[in-house]
Amino acid sequence: MSYKYIAKAWEKPDESFVKDLMWQRFIEWRKTPTILRIEKPTRLDRARKLGYKAKQGFVMARIRIRRGGLNRPRPRSGRKPKRMGSAKYKHGMSLMLIAEGRAARRFPNLEVLNSYWVGEDGRFKWFEIIMVDPAHPSIKADKDINWICGKNHKGRVSRGLTSSGKKVRGLRHKGKGAEKVR
Repeated sequence: MSYKYIAKAWEKPDESFVKDLMWQRFIEWRKTPTILRIEKPTRLDRARKLGYKAKQGFVMARIRIRRGGLNRPRPRSGRKPKRMGSAKYKHGMSLMLIAEGRAARRFPNLEVLNSYWVGEDGRFKWFEIIMVDPAHPSIKADKDINWICGKNHKGRVSRGLTSSGKKVRGLRHKGKGAEKVR
């Protein structure tokens, strides 16, 4: 029942107690390493919706990603402004997918289950990544999550099989963009 109140507070963080709480947390989080293993999720309601369980074999990590575009250095020699090639470059994938990939590289024995946004300031975005240990006996015994122990689920992030990976590839909604051809 308390998940409902947590979710309502996180819907509009600027209008609830979350704003002040996160302001203090950001000060601490900026001093921590870029990839940090954490004991429990910051947003428990969101983590539970995405498959997290408070049991052995589940690992949480908080990832800090630098915000902003991919501006290139301005060329020295002369050319048209149009041909400078310094602005309007974009990532091929979302910052959340980049965060998932970094977590997967840091913890090679774990599989990424899902991730969610926890906050942002002017310079950084923070995401929490839910990871699962497919070799752990409690994961193998749990019928809800033991599908991740199969060989065909190895390296899910790098193949774009997480939720954010599917979103980037345009596969999250079946009906969207699938218009009839006449």
